[in-house]
Amino acid sequence: MQIFGVDIGGSGIKGAPVDLGRGDLAAERHKVLTPHPATPDGVADGVKQVIDHFGWTGPVGLTFPGVVTGGSTVRTAANVDKSWIDTDARALFSDRLGGLPVTVVNDADAAGVAEMSFGAGRDRKGTVVLLTFGTGIGSALFVDGTLVPNTELGHLELDGHDAEKRASSKAKEDHDLSWQEWAERVQRYLAHVEMLFSPELFVIGGGVSRKAHKFLHFIEGIKAEIVPAQLQNNAGIVGAAMHAATDGPTGDAPGAG
Repeated sequence: MQIFGVDIGGSGIKGAPVDLGRGDLAAERHKVLTPHPATPDGVADGVKQVIDHFGWTGPVGLTFPGVVTGGSTVRTAANVDKSWIDTDARALFSDRLGGLPVTVVNDADAAGVAEMSFGAGRDRKGTVVLLTFGTGIGSALFVDGTLVPNTELGHLELDGHDAEKRASSKAKEDHDLSWQEWAERVQRYLAHVEMLFSPELFVIGGGVSRKAHKFLHFIEGIKAEIVPAQLQNNAGIVGAAMHAATDGPTGDAPGAG
């Protein structure tokens, strides 16, 4: 079974049909730039461009880079326009897509569900934390495989700032940090999260997961195991489609994890 997944990020909107049995993309993903300012109308237009690229007419699962409650209402908007707050995202996207059935979920939660089902967290019990490093830092917290939604641990305080302002991939670029310099910031952040949650496993996701060999070896003193995401930057797309299959109007789908 295939469902379309779209991952909305601070810099790009990417999507593809997903094979739910394999937990992988069924076609090469298509990406458009996130508009600036990233208003609801602008982002919805970007999502429509991605969907139209494939001529897709079925269910769509979308991620959003912020807290989403009740499967629809946006509560935070750290890396998109503040006009998103209190928006009914599900209604907005469904309307823009001509009435297609739509679900919306926090972006890191979607990536985490995909990694726990098909990737680095598969069959892992205890406390697992997935962290996505990109424009910001997203988080997904699991206890014995069960998601604690909307944790948003990228906004923990680190050195007097939102952690994502110090240790995201964007912070590395903005401050022109070497991989080792950036890894030292990531290490401080991981130590803080570990102090709070004592996880057995950290999964490092986002686009930077493709370059784990450049920085993971610099991170020391963390008791938890640290591994890169296996689905890498496609995890959000896969997780969005999985969410649509299990929580959307289509009902449960075989192979959804």
